[in-house]
Amino acid sequence: MSEEDVPPEGGSEDEKLASEWEAAMEESGDSEGGGVEDEWAAAMAEADAIDKSAPDDIQSAPLESFEATPSPQQATGAPDLDVILDIPVTISMEVGNTSIPIRNLLQLNQGSVIELDRLAGEPLDVLINGTLIAHGEVVMVNDKFGIRLTDVVSPTERIRRLS
Repeated sequence: MSEEDVPPEGGSEDEKLASEWEAAMEESGDSEGGGVEDEWAAAMAEADAIDKSAPDDIQSAPLESFEATPSPQQATGAPDLDVILDIPVTISMEVGNTSIPIRNLLQLNQGSVIELDRLAGEPLDVLINGTLIAHGEVVMVNDKFGIRLTDVVSPTERIRRLS
């Protein structure tokens, strides 16, 4: 790019970019059609006209005007649980866990035994979406497994852990 192609220091970013594109088009030989340059010049003139017609004294609205009046429940500090009561969650029970190398994982077959980190008779973990909310013991209910909760995390703590 020659010195005459460089826009003056006071020029806008759009003008600088337009000058760079113009110089690149001239160097590549694509500027002889004139159509692209004319469209570009018209678009730049239109953008400059919009920029100049915009008022300089634009002020943002104060945030206070958008704040909602707190509900009575929010004013007392109690959470509004009605909003989340119908959201489905996944509940699972964890007997225990362990870590094994991939070599041992690949050697597992029917009848293999994996030792877990829990003692026999220890309570199971009850998880909601992977978060511990209670402990319990396995029971039989109509020929199906169930769990009797023996220790439950408080409702406030459960909500805090889920969020």
